[in-house]
Parts: sequence; C-alpha cells; structure tokens
Amino acid sequence: MKVLITGGASGLGAAVARRIAADGGRPLIIDRHPPKAENGAADGGVAHMQADLADRRCAERAVHCLARDAGGLDAVVTAAGIDSCGRLADVPAEDWERVVQVNLLGTATVVRAALPYLEHAPNGRIVTCASTLGLRALSDATAYCASKFGVVGFTRALAAELAGHIGVTMLVPGGMDTAFFDGRDEKYRPGPGAQLNAPGDVAAAVAFALAQPRGCEVRELVVCPSSEPSWP
Repeated sequence: MKVLITGGASGLGAAVARRIAADGGRPLIIDRHPPKAENGAADGGVAHMQADLADRRCAERAVHCLARDAGGLDAVVTAAGIDSCGRLADVPAEDWERVVQVNLLGTATVVRAALPYLEHAPNGRIVTCASTLGLRALSDATAYCASKFGVVGFTRALAAELAGHIGVTMLVPGGMDTAFFDGRDEKYRPGPGAQLNAPGDVAAAVAFALAQPRGCEVRELVVCPSSEPSWP
C-alpha cells in the first residue's frame, strides 16, 4: 500500500508512516521538514518532499511528484496541523489565517491533487484529521476550531461525494503526546497530570481504517484519552 502522509516528519504523521512501513506498505511523506530515518522503511529511506501546505502550488507539486515516482497512490492521510493560540484580538492576522490555510485549505489541496491517483487504486482511501475541537469549541482557539470545524464539514461532504468510489474516514483525535504543544504559553499546554494518547496508538486506528475491504468504510473515528476534557 502506497500511502501519502502530510505532516509525516513528526507527531501523528510520523507514527502513521512508521505503522505503514511496519505493515509492509510504502509511506510517502510531505512535510516542511525532512523525516527522520526511523520514520520510514527498514533501510532508513523514505520517499518525501518538503512543502508548505499553505502554498497551494507547492503542495500540489509535491503530491504529483511523489505519486508519479511511486507509480500511483492507494491512500492519503492528512495528518499535518498547526495552531496559534490566543484571543482573536491578540493573534496576528497572518498567524490566524495560516492555521486555516494549513489545516483546512492544505487538506483540501492535497486531497484534490491526489484524487486522480486514488481513482485508479483498487481500494482508494482518504483519512482526514479533524479534532475533538472540530466538534466542541473553546475560547482562545478560534483559528484552530475554525479550521477543524471546516475539516469536519469538508470530510462529511467529501464522503457523500465519493461514496462507492473512494473510501473516506474522518479521524477525530483528542490530545496526543507529541510536540504539538511545544512553544506555547504555559496556560495553553496540557497540565502535568494530563492524560495524552501515544501517537502510535492513534496510528493503529488509522491503519485499521485503511485496512477495511472495498465497500466497507469507517466513516468517523474518535480516538481520545479516557479522560479527554474536550469529549464528549
């Protein structure tokens, strides 16, 4: 299975890449940074392209180059995501807009570019990454919530549009133990006693969705710690 993964150099994306490789598949990574050797195949190599998902043409070019070099795609997992915490009046407009550009518009760009390849796959699959904050809004998270609420609507409409042709799964993860929270003000970080999921456990859920036979789909998949404060 040839799986294109955005954000595959770290966090959930890297965990998905490792799981795909461990299952005998071929991860193809798009990220602003190059992946570490352990994120790819057993020989330490992994096909990747560095691209900024906020740059539509750059992202499209990365998808096409990786897909053509690999001889097609079987699945896409849009795991890339960023945040810019703070009250709307305090977050610089360019930072706020970049969150929406990467999380929502970048997701749509990659999926759109990948569709011609997925249509030729025996069992094409798309897994988008929403969030529990795409279903429940919080203060000081207008950019992130706007982007992830958008991913929810985009994915549900896409599933209806592609029904019977390409499988679509919306992953709704809760808090994960990744670098996603690094660099934030202390008040926007999980507390010392916070329970966070290991990204490898969430990646296993992604692998489960990808492994379903043609005609069977996991349409929406919530994976969160048992004490997740933003769910239900």
